[in-house]
Amino acid sequence: MHDESRKTISVMIPCYNEEENVRPIYEAVREQLTQNCPGYAYEILFIDNKSRDRTRERIEDICRADRRVKAIFNSKNFGQFNSPYHAMLQTCGDCTITMCADFQDPPELIPRFVSEWEKGYKIVIGRKTRSRENPLLYFLRGCYYRLLRRMSDVEIIEQFTGFGLYDRSFLDTLRALHDPTPFMRGIVAELGPERAEIEYTQPRRRAGKTHNSFYTLYDAAMLSFTSYTKAGMRIAAFTGFIIALLSFLIGVAFLVAKLAAWDRFSAGYAPTVISVFFMGGVQLTFLGFLGEYVMSMNTRIMDRPLVIEERRINFEPEKPEATTEQETEKEA
Repeated sequence: MHDESRKTISVMIPCYNEEENVRPIYEAVREQLTQNCPGYAYEILFIDNKSRDRTRERIEDICRADRRVKAIFNSKNFGQFNSPYHAMLQTCGDCTITMCADFQDPPELIPRFVSEWEKGYKIVIGRKTRSRENPLLYFLRGCYYRLLRRMSDVEIIEQFTGFGLYDRSFLDTLRALHDPTPFMRGIVAELGPERAEIEYTQPRRRAGKTHNSFYTLYDAAMLSFTSYTKAGMRIAAFTGFIIALLSFLIGVAFLVAKLAAWDRFSAGYAPTVISVFFMGGVQLTFLGFLGEYVMSMNTRIMDRPLVIEERRINFEPEKPEATTEQETEKEA
């Protein structure tokens, strides 16, 4: 359904338990595309990450009513990074806009993204400057981005969630990566061409509950940490060196005190016990860091697919190649 006479805008929307938001976000995106971007053809692609509510039913209804809406249903939940990344690679537009279904990525920015794209920018991103979500969570995220930016060789983009427009040429770069554990925010910063940034205030979720938990946030933090910094292992090395040096100096001090027969210089077993527990905690902490790096390497070495699809809706079937017998019949 690609219109060769006009440029095509693809909008990709990942979903997980968004039954209350699917139709409203579809209507909002369609309104922005038809009213504010009338000179373009468009497609809207939903990818569902094995929702447990009626999200898929809602998407199926939309797809039946509008052939410009496509859908991919995953066979299981493949995580918050793999699923949208895979969907981006399945779009066929001249550019692809990615946004969440919960309205925290404002559809009103779509025309502004397209306007900057037409000026020549291959990437146009939305960057949060304020948020109506939990103030503490927003503050902690800001601290995390700044810390990661200082420790990384790549200039990590602060308060960027992946919401933005990506030209087809950049998507071709993503297709060539074959990254089984993609961290889109880091990839844009590392490999993306010159970009335009549009600042916005992040609204509250329209309906439903956020699916982020401590585990998912920690998983995202560790993926970015192990992918774009060497700090974990270097901190471990420096800390180990400093503690070894301090232990040596303290050991020398105790030896001197013992040789000098300072009978009063006795602290019992408390220093020993404290030192053992302290060193054990330090070792376990850095073993954990090492484990995160090893797990990241292991996932990349296995090179498993991003997702396994259960089925697709409204994708044009590929034309089968003619067999030798078919070709012979045509020639006859």
